[in-house]
Amino acid sequence: MKIYTKTGDKGETGLIDGSRISKSNLRIIAYGEVDEANSHIGYLISNIESNSIFTDIKEILVSIQQDLFVLGAELANPSSLKENKLLVKEEMISNIEKYIDNFEAELSPIAYFILPGGTIESSLFHICRTVVRRAETSAVALAKEQKISQQILMYLNRLSDLFFVLARVTNKRQKRNDIPWKLN
Repeated sequence: MKIYTKTGDKGETGLIDGSRISKSNLRIIAYGEVDEANSHIGYLISNIESNSIFTDIKEILVSIQQDLFVLGAELANPSSLKENKLLVKEEMISNIEKYIDNFEAELSPIAYFILPGGTIESSLFHICRTVVRRAETSAVALAKEQKISQQILMYLNRLSDLFFVLARVTNKRQKRNDIPWKLN
């Protein structure tokens, strides 16, 4: 089977339910941004996998990549809500919340705004955080036009929070301070 089908040459693409829509549709934008986030996570994994202080984090990131593929599949099926074929489960959200709680236990409370950066790994987590936040924004815009599962929005919201926490954890594990924002 060839990778190219030529069916999208006029700016439309097919969805899981068989319908065709414009590639500029909010649904396509939302799951495209979820895919972009997943790609950034893959790059992040490639940058931390050789460092044993991140083994626990790497395992979680691989699991999150699986979740995002599921989430994207649900976004790619406009019939999922009507037909009660929801793929994003409450357990996926509660797992993210548990990860946040566990990793926050490693950190001291913050009393200032933090600039993205510190270590390379922390910077990569901040990139993932902002890409996930953009995907969430697109999913919210889609939800204003079409019904989608609230679980999608909740998952993306929690995931960006997790990446913020993991950015701080990676700095701490490498004995690097977070960078405080300072008003000039």
